[in-house]
Amino acid sequence: MLINLVDQDTYAASGPPHEQLRWLREHDPVHQHPGEPGFWAVTRYDDVVHVSRNSELFSSARRLAIFDEVPEDQLALQQLMMLNQDPPEHTRRRSLVNRGFTPRTINALEEHIRTICDDLLDNCSGEVDFVTEVAAPLPLYVICELLGAPVADRDKIFNWSNRMIGADDPDYATSPEEGGAAAMEVYAYANQLAAQRKAAPRDDIVSKLIQPDENGQTLDENEFDLFVLLLVVAGNETTRNAASGGMLALFEHPEQWDRLAADPALARTAADEIVRWVSPVNLFRRTATSDVILGGQRIRENDKVVVFYGSANRDASVFTDPETFDIGRDPNPHIGFGGGGAHFCLGNHLAKLELRILFEQLAIRFPKLRQTGEARRLRSNFINGIKSLPVRLT
Repeated sequence: MLINLVDQDTYAASGPPHEQLRWLREHDPVHQHPGEPGFWAVTRYDDVVHVSRNSELFSSARRLAIFDEVPEDQLALQQLMMLNQDPPEHTRRRSLVNRGFTPRTINALEEHIRTICDDLLDNCSGEVDFVTEVAAPLPLYVICELLGAPVADRDKIFNWSNRMIGADDPDYATSPEEGGAAAMEVYAYANQLAAQRKAAPRDDIVSKLIQPDENGQTLDENEFDLFVLLLVVAGNETTRNAASGGMLALFEHPEQWDRLAADPALARTAADEIVRWVSPVNLFRRTATSDVILGGQRIRENDKVVVFYGSANRDASVFTDPETFDIGRDPNPHIGFGGGGAHFCLGNHLAKLELRILFEQLAIRFPKLRQTGEARRLRSNFINGIKSLPVRLT
């Protein structure tokens, strides 16, 4: 079988190459994939978890966690972002940021999120684009709520995120310089928020993060700016694409939509199954810190190692009938939020809360919701994204 797991056009046409990934899981689970540079493609659940949980062997910092190669002169700046750090520095930073994502803080958002969903759906009628009218605004409103930012800023946040993530898609195509400019705009915005909260603290995540913790530790200006950047991208893109990909999956499996419409309480397990099925983040990269054996292959120090979450989430050794989309699946040990370890998604509870409330409200209010046009996919091997999904809300 011809294997190319990173062809952007494949993702734009039909989404992740699940047939190739299935073949690799069965025949060559740690595959030496060609490229410039080549890399090891890790496709089985247990191997993805092993790489994720062993930062001392598979580094996020040495050559960053993103798939594309970064020029040497940009490495140092990128390594300041939590995504691109290893313990113990990552541990210190994450402990400070965790203060804004405690269960109490997230649970307190439930009614806010329900109101946001209601407002979004109140403004939708007839034929609309589910992505632009529902899936994209929801996490943007929630990010504004988290940051204590005006809801009017959501369009700016949406624009920044698209410019930084969608560089390989013709509809969002930007140059590296423009992506860098968007990042600088986010930094300036973060500085402005921090200055406002220092002058007048509120009960929001910004106020919490700029205050010293119980040990007197605090995020410096660069660390705070980079956290806001990560929130703008990760908090927006993953939930947006899980929601739109989940809606598409329900259209493609109408019996599951009928189950949800008949019993909206299934939205709780549906949220996890949507994340498993969609796997909104396709992959992350690690770099081997020494020679190591993985899946029977000898990986050399500094080799590029890439984990494929969508493949792990369809591993038949872990999931019963993994190719079946089942909104009642329980247990569901998916790794759509990462394979554990240092980089397990900080906002996983928030994302699941948003998805649960959204699909519960959709099932209650629009049980006859129907797709009216073809879904258009993002041209990206990083984000499993839907750009548009025409629906009729009745």
